[in-house]
Amino acid sequence: MKLVAAIKLLPSPEKADTLRATLRRCNEAATWLAATGFDAGKFRQFDLQKIAYYDLRERFGLTAQVAIRTIAKVADAFKVNRRAAPVFRLDAAQPYDDRIIRFVEGGTAVSIWTVEGRIVVDLVMGEHQRRLMAYRKGEVDLCFVRGKWYLAATCDVPEIEAFDPKDWLGVDLGLVNIAADSDGMLHSGADIERVRSRLARRKAGLQGRGTKAAKRRLCKLAGREARFRKHVNHEISKVLVATAERTGRGIALEELTHIRRRVTARRGQRARLHSWSFAQLRAFVSYKAKRAGVPVLFVDPRYTSQACSRCGCIDRKNRPDQATFLCTSCGHADAADLNAARVIRARAKVTSPECSQAALAA
Repeated sequence: MKLVAAIKLLPSPEKADTLRATLRRCNEAATWLAATGFDAGKFRQFDLQKIAYYDLRERFGLTAQVAIRTIAKVADAFKVNRRAAPVFRLDAAQPYDDRIIRFVEGGTAVSIWTVEGRIVVDLVMGEHQRRLMAYRKGEVDLCFVRGKWYLAATCDVPEIEAFDPKDWLGVDLGLVNIAADSDGMLHSGADIERVRSRLARRKAGLQGRGTKAAKRRLCKLAGREARFRKHVNHEISKVLVATAERTGRGIALEELTHIRRRVTARRGQRARLHSWSFAQLRAFVSYKAKRAGVPVLFVDPRYTSQACSRCGCIDRKNRPDQATFLCTSCGHADAADLNAARVIRARAKVTSPECSQAALAA
């Protein structure tokens, strides 16, 4: 399983200028090479290297290995789109391999190639990153993100063989409650909705103002909601996986692929629906479960909100309102999200014997 460890660099102002100049030079070289390759109809790494390797080094003063990494970056871009020559941002990430980057023993600094020669830059990483770095494999990308420097290291973490679950923890995903599990725990989405609404109002006001100061402020606000949502999803997924692992259960989720195409919403609810990050939460649960050896199963989502977890009756009238479930057949009453989570658990218990262990861990 491949994970990315984000390691923060702490360069001095002078070294930061050197790193910025390095990214600029490498990305100027990549843009030139992309245009050259596109005009010549050459898109593979081997072909690009054959027609432009020496010119690339001479024009931009790159060392041999940096030139090779730049050629590989352009070839990767052509794999995505060959209809036009890609133009690389001046601060776009630059790949490094072990010949042009070396972590200092102890993991407190890194020696990295720049346009002014090798420099040593201090770094900081938490325990999570240190554990991942034990499995570092392949390239490391030098990234400049919102004024801060990072190394993005690919780590090939071994997967733990999934155990045979004795039961399932059903999890219902939603808008009001981001997640509800069959044990009765609710993970509210109120904080995310409050942040989304507040930022939407601020952005609308700033966009209406249109001044340079307002535009600068908009740049600072960019991505804040997404970062907060990502933080909340990490917390929720961590709790769900820990609960399942501690109790020897698997995790059952609804198969919600392409849900936005299948669901319609009123105008006032569209922004909330399309900012729903269920795919991200599902991805976080999946990879954390793999690391813990917890099996994950996806079940049919149809009528989970209308089905009774006690008698199985399916009726639209079972939902008198958004938050309440009241079965018209047996009279069972519960919070709607908790009832749906228990329906998902029941479906997983029926489905799981028909699935192979490999499918459960996928």
